[in-house]
Amino acid sequence: MSAHGNTPKEAKAGLARSAYTGLYRVRRRIATALGILLAMVLAWHVVFGRNGLNNYEQKRAQDGELHQRIEALQQENSQLRDHDARLKSDPDAIEFEARKKLHYARPGEVIYTLNSQEQGGNGDAVAPANKSN
Repeated sequence: MSAHGNTPKEAKAGLARSAYTGLYRVRRRIATALGILLAMVLAWHVVFGRNGLNNYEQKRAQDGELHQRIEALQQENSQLRDHDARLKSDPDAIEFEARKKLHYARPGEVIYTLNSQEQGGNGDAVAPANKSN
């Protein structure tokens, strides 16, 4: 026996156990660090990645804008359909459009038109009325 009461076999076994325990601790620390690193990478990807939360919020805002635009276009389409139906069946609507766009007038009426900037005019013009008397 040795002076400390340990035999060489026991000393080797104790040394092996302490090496194994030390290696186990280091391995656990490395695994913990890798787990934390993996969690951080995944968290970054969830927030900033291609389909992350930031992109999701942008897509939701874009979706809301597109829905509003669709509703506005559907409403405009409905108004145009109603206007088309009136032009097909209502003589007053037909007359209104003809007078407005084609500058038609009834006998005895005088139409005054102002040149717009789009037409490049520089003054007022007076169109005589159709006389059918």
